[in-house]
Amino acid sequence: MENQQRNRILALLFVGVFMGALDIGIVGPALPAIKSFFMVNERLVSWIFTIYILFFMIGTPLMAKLSDMYGRRMIYILDIILFAIGSVLTASSFSYELLLVGRAIQGFGAGGIFPVASAFIGDTFPPEKRGSALGIIGSVFGLSGVLGPILGGLLLNFGWQWLFIINIPLAAIIVLFSFYILPKSIRKWTPAFDWRGALVLVFLVSSFAYGINQIDTNNLVVSLESLEVWPFILISLSLLPLLYKLEEKAEDPIIQIDLLKIREVRLATGISIGSGLSQAGIVFVPSFAMTAFLLSDSIASLMVTPLVITMAISAPLIGKLLDKYGSKKIMTTGSAILLLGFFMISLFSNSFYLFILSGIVIGLGLITILGSPLRYIMLSESPPEHRASGQALININASVGQLVGGAFIGALIASKNGQVSGYSAAYIMLGVVVSIVLMLTFGLKNREQQLKAIKKNLNI
Repeated sequence: MENQQRNRILALLFVGVFMGALDIGIVGPALPAIKSFFMVNERLVSWIFTIYILFFMIGTPLMAKLSDMYGRRMIYILDIILFAIGSVLTASSFSYELLLVGRAIQGFGAGGIFPVASAFIGDTFPPEKRGSALGIIGSVFGLSGVLGPILGGLLLNFGWQWLFIINIPLAAIIVLFSFYILPKSIRKWTPAFDWRGALVLVFLVSSFAYGINQIDTNNLVVSLESLEVWPFILISLSLLPLLYKLEEKAEDPIIQIDLLKIREVRLATGISIGSGLSQAGIVFVPSFAMTAFLLSDSIASLMVTPLVITMAISAPLIGKLLDKYGSKKIMTTGSAILLLGFFMISLFSNSFYLFILSGIVIGLGLITILGSPLRYIMLSESPPEHRASGQALININASVGQLVGGAFIGALIASKNGQVSGYSAAYIMLGVVVSIVLMLTFGLKNREQQLKAIKKNLNI
């Protein structure tokens, strides 16, 4: 494939992933307006985010497996169409229940966009250029973090519905160009779909996400004893061994158990959970700044900007370095930088400028364990017919880390009555998590070993 054709594919994938990522940050400014429009309380409003993440987690493995079975292009187009349908339902909602249904469909479609896009890169880019391509795709997370709230604030002047209406023409353009730009790929052998594994996975993820979301971080112990928390978490944990047995016996499982038998994949699994826990810390940066420096809500919300801008700028550079040095060196260095950033923000909360510098350091470190290096590892270790499923593992593990991290960081802050000491303790805890991630990176394959794994999976 010529470079020009690859670049067109990359540009189209970038727009699709950006649309899905943007929809998380763009909703924030509209929450007060949606709350007033439907006259709901804070607890119900939180489900606008929760239901999106829940169905994102469900859609990720299902859509990834379907793309491995029936071809990337068809499933990528289906994901974009589902995202557009969800946007239509959300924008035209006459009830809060219908709005949540729309957000669920959006999340389900977005869950497939991310792993399928990464698998496309594995299909179309040679190993020596995959890092750069993944780095460009990875930059959308930083860009969406910056542009989402800004665009959301502008569109809110025309009504909150426009935050979702904007997705419809964009999705139509992506679908149209997908037929002309994306290569068609169909597997010659299509096994029966793993419905039993899929159903167990849906119940497991739903129970876990619901239980975690019901935790009251202001009173963690009492909350964990609540009937709205522990039964659901217990159900999800009890379904894990059942899912493992089903996937072991399945002809073509939803969760590729065989991949988890590879040491490199197990290390990547641990790192991806750690990356999700670390990413949850970003959410608390504005409230930390507001508490430490007595800032207003609007000014405090801008304190995360240096962090996400650093991620957006660094992602393509990390991708290029990845092609040259491999995942191990990049992730080991990045983990050390992230560890430094978390300790800086916890220790220098009395200095405004050092607080901002800490955010920049955190952004630089986080993008190395959250972005392209992990996806590069999974592309290296996954055979072509399971590339999207391998990418789905990264998404699921990171999402679990985010859910757990958000609940327990909030609980730790609440235990100190929301004081600066609580935030400092939370970021020290994240520093401990990153220390474990750093140790895991020492066990990763070097560049030469990664290239051998790629050639082995390609039968070269």
